[in-house]
Amino acid sequence: MPDIKEARILIMATDGFEQSELMVPQQKLSEAGAKVEVAAPKSRINPGEIRGWDKKDWGQSVKVDKDIESVDPSAYDALVLPGGQINPDKLRTEEKAIEIIRAFYASGKTIAAICHAPWLLVEAGLIKGKKCTSYHSIKTDVANAGGQWRNETVVTDQGVITSRNPGDLDAFVSKIIEEVREGSHANRRDAAQ
Repeated sequence: MPDIKEARILIMATDGFEQSELMVPQQKLSEAGAKVEVAAPKSRINPGEIRGWDKKDWGQSVKVDKDIESVDPSAYDALVLPGGQINPDKLRTEEKAIEIIRAFYASGKTIAAICHAPWLLVEAGLIKGKKCTSYHSIKTDVANAGGQWRNETVVTDQGVITSRNPGDLDAFVSKIIEEVREGSHANRRDAAQ
């Protein structure tokens, strides 16, 4: 059970992440004492940074700490997946991103996905049989993948945290801190194919 002040948290995203869904967890988890790093694929537009989407147009850029090719999931306690329509749609085509998600799951580590990011859990084969939520427009995708969709602020099932939208960010971040403190979820059902 690592204290959040000793935790290392990876945020994985690419250009088009919903700005608040990356920046709010990054800030709040850092303020709580966690070491937070951002990883992105090499295929992004500007090396060294990724650009957010702020509601209806391009927003601020965020510094990238490492390329996903160099991520060692064993070095982290939790994985945060911001949403937005563009970001998870691009990331789910990145084989390495899906491998990272599966590695976090297999080792029992906390995975937190908000908004459209549960698409990544679907792609990784991890949603089947899980209670979860997402942005309402991908509810059918989640249900078709076997997820037990709920219209709730935050849903947790064996260390897999999901939330619906930016309005849920406070509960989302609080649940990440709680689940990191809880420790390994290595006993969770094996949903991965």
